[in-house]
Amino acid sequence: MDPLRALRYFVAVAEERHFGRAAERLGIAQPPLSQRIRRLERDLGAELFDRGRRVELTEAGQVLLAEARDLLARWDRLTSLVGKAHRGEMDALRAGVPPELPGRVLASLLTAFAAECPGVRLDLHELTTTEQVRLLADRELDVALLQHPVDVLGFELGPVVETPLGVVLPRDSALAARAELALADLAGHGLVLFPRAAAPGLYDALLRTCWEQGFRPAAVHHARNPEFVLGMVLAGHGVAFEPGMVARKEPRVVWRPLAEPGLSWRMSFAWPVSSPHPQARRLAEVAGQVLAGDGISTVTTPAGRQLRPWDVVYGVSPETGGG
Repeated sequence: MDPLRALRYFVAVAEERHFGRAAERLGIAQPPLSQRIRRLERDLGAELFDRGRRVELTEAGQVLLAEARDLLARWDRLTSLVGKAHRGEMDALRAGVPPELPGRVLASLLTAFAAECPGVRLDLHELTTTEQVRLLADRELDVALLQHPVDVLGFELGPVVETPLGVVLPRDSALAARAELALADLAGHGLVLFPRAAAPGLYDALLRTCWEQGFRPAAVHHARNPEFVLGMVLAGHGVAFEPGMVARKEPRVVWRPLAEPGLSWRMSFAWPVSSPHPQARRLAEVAGQVLAGDGISTVTTPAGRQLRPWDVVYGVSPETGGG
């Protein structure tokens, strides 16, 4: 008997908790269904159901149900992807990106990916890391640009982009006269930061580093939209951390780099290990090459090699390396 069909029969009985209703759902007679479940139990060497007045899962059945659902979902996705590829229908790659991704970087990424994969439409969604992880696990996204640290169990990662952060503060602040700031210099100030729910790992890591280096914010105000962040800083509610791109839009604030070890954002594209979209890895590679040329970020491939700006110019791939 086809093992996958046997698992589908098992899942139907497990969900219905009734052989008759499961048989009706599957469109087969009840006796053959009961026989096939018995055969599956013999093959596995374990009873899957307690057949009393009500049909209930045994402990072995509960384990099998969780694994069977996952296996069947992966098989269905695999066959769907193979069929689409065979018919030439792989025309969309659903990707998540964080709201903090600068517009010019986003435009460069779209342009570069279109040049590399002209037949694939990049369907972008602006989402927090928490939202992306959930949608990636549910297969509602094919690839996601996640902010680290984050639990990536079950996902494969592309090049890691590390971008140093500086401090945004009002131009009339006494600290604005300095060319560089240490985190301890910010003592007594408030902090404007993205909500913890957006990226819990990064949120906790940033605050922990601030505390360790002598900056314990007087208050933490939450803001996601860059314009809202600037408004809070201008209103005197605190300083903010960012790579320096947002601050350039507002003449009443200044951006100052942080002294080492400072703070940074670490991001990388991630995609499911099992049955990934064929172009997920290519998008991650293109993004790494684009970001390697921004003059700010450091990009490291999974093999540990750092991408350089001229890799983009000469098309050196992460796998082949360069001279």
